[in-house]
Amino acid sequence: MIKTFKMKLYEGQEKEYERRHNELWPEMIDMIHEHGGKNYTICLDKETLTLFGYIEIEDEELWSKGADTAINRKWWDFMADIMETNPDNSPVAVDLPVLFHLD
Repeated sequence: MIKTFKMKLYEGQEKEYERRHNELWPEMIDMIHEHGGKNYTICLDKETLTLFGYIEIEDEELWSKGADTAINRKWWDFMADIMETNPDNSPVAVDLPVLFHLD
């Protein structure tokens, strides 16, 4: 199953966002894989600072359980200063419908 979504970066935080993801914690990588995520890509529209995410997941229910893990909550707290977040520090993310996919 493919999930796509968008998020918003704060102005001037492009390099910091990239740096943090290039140094993604091993525990966070493990959590993503343990909750059925693979082929995860995040792209940036530099004009709007909109982040576009693409991830392949095994199961929506399994994937959603990853949000409640301690490592995920720690990551949200770590990223909250450079992007739009909800009151619990989860990123403001809007699901995007997949209109076309070619294997």
